[in-house]
Amino acid sequence: MEDPAASTSFRKKGKGAAFWLSFIAIIAAVFLSALDLTAVSTALPTITQDLHGDSDFVWVGSAYALSSTAFLPLSGALADIFGRKPVMLGSIFLFALGSALAGAAQNMNWLIAARTVQGIGGGGILNLTEIITSDLVPLAERGLYQGILGLTWSFASGVGPPIGGSFAQKASWRWLFFLNLPLTGIAFVLVWIFLAVRTPEGSVRAKLARVDWFGNLIVIAGSTLAIVGLTFGGIRFPWDSAQVLAPLIIGLALIVVFLIYEGKVPKEPTIPWEVLSNRTTIGGYLATLIHGIVSISIIYYLPVYFQAVLGASPIRSGVDMLATALLIAPFAFVAGVLVQVMKKYRPANLLGWVLTIAGFGVLSLLRADEPVARWVGYQILAAVGTGMIFAATIFPVLSPLPVSRTAPALAFFAFVRAFAQTWGITIASTALQNALKRRLPPAFLARFPGGLEIAFAAIPLINGLDEPLRGEVRVAFAESMRVIWLVMLGISGAGLLTVALLEEVPMKEMTDERYALEEKARTGDAEGAEKTVVEKEGAVEEKREQSPDALSEPVVRSSFIAEAEEGMHL
Repeated sequence: MEDPAASTSFRKKGKGAAFWLSFIAIIAAVFLSALDLTAVSTALPTITQDLHGDSDFVWVGSAYALSSTAFLPLSGALADIFGRKPVMLGSIFLFALGSALAGAAQNMNWLIAARTVQGIGGGGILNLTEIITSDLVPLAERGLYQGILGLTWSFASGVGPPIGGSFAQKASWRWLFFLNLPLTGIAFVLVWIFLAVRTPEGSVRAKLARVDWFGNLIVIAGSTLAIVGLTFGGIRFPWDSAQVLAPLIIGLALIVVFLIYEGKVPKEPTIPWEVLSNRTTIGGYLATLIHGIVSISIIYYLPVYFQAVLGASPIRSGVDMLATALLIAPFAFVAGVLVQVMKKYRPANLLGWVLTIAGFGVLSLLRADEPVARWVGYQILAAVGTGMIFAATIFPVLSPLPVSRTAPALAFFAFVRAFAQTWGITIASTALQNALKRRLPPAFLARFPGGLEIAFAAIPLINGLDEPLRGEVRVAFAESMRVIWLVMLGISGAGLLTVALLEEVPMKEMTDERYALEEKARTGDAEGAEKTVVEKEGAVEEKREQSPDALSEPVVRSSFIAEAEEGMHL
């Protein structure tokens, strides 16, 4: 039997200009989405005050999360049917449209609607980024490239909070959204010109007929209802009210119905049942779910500590967040490289969860009068752990699956992460609201007669309070923030348990040729194509001997044969 490495020799000759230009286009799209996500959280108190949206502030983030989450499975299906490039361009356009509408918003409802449009585009951008990267780079080699994307995210996350704070404090928060317009223009042009990947053939009518519209309608409705319930809970209505429980329960039930429907009914499902039918992949999805919950709490609620407890301005709170923003992605890079070098993903996941637990543990020690060295050091530890998990969970998700299932697997991966982030924002918000109600001085609490939301609406008022009330309010916020970190510590403990579900399945050394770079579309004559099949089948047989229970081999074998036959006809 030939060396399995031979099966990928044609991929290891170096990356050509087409690859790097395509990858640069992806990087531009990632930068665009990450910049917006991290900048808005810093400016949120100012936006809330300016648009008089005290009762609706949570929807600025939740509307984005709702729309991006609900449409993620559909974006993966469209990418498989229509091709990666058209869906990426459409996502960038929607992001630009939502940004323009958000910048022009005259009230909170307008802004929330704009963020909904923006979320559809932003979710598609992030999903297509993962999918296209998987098309260009085999899983076994992806650690380095995931790291590069992570560094891009880190840079955008680092400059995002100061930019958001600067616009909010010195100019107008509206420019935070208008800034996206030239950036979307650059990203759109780069993708249009340089993203030279194959597009499936066929008429638009035939492609539309292949889309699982009913399945997507179920998951969009379920996601929307569940996120509406989560957003209302503890903010607009009490958690035990019908306005919260009804949409939440119905929404979660619809998501379960969607998963059952996908496994039983459509000929071309949005999320094939195979994606959810093995322990390692499920373990990766559970870890992604838990990581989404705990990581978003840091991004959204550390600025609350800096502004409410330390009295930082929006600009200063963005600078104070740099330790987190600039370290999450470098350690995602470290985790990716560690997986690539070790050829194993369990160690990176284990180390990441241990550090995450330790990070939330030390964050829970923060008080109102902490010195700079402590709150910087504490957030560094939390950032290192969550950064490693950010990159590490994708490997167990994809390793047991055939490359032909990459797009739906990654669409569900992105769906799980985005849905989890909504839960994370809601869980942290609820913990903070309940704690503030118990700890804030009655004289200050009386300013919020509704009693259902306090945090972001209260921040702009704190610096204008007289002592000793101002000091009492800051102490109350510090003690309440501790509740968030303790809750996230417990949830991170559940994340550590997911490592026990992971088995070390050999990572793929091939990609799906249906969506390869156009310069590789014709790989040679029939003899060369036939040789590729023989070599790939040899690699599959050897991997089957190493991991006989892996689910991917039979499907991969058939896809290899189909690819070779197609190549021989070219």
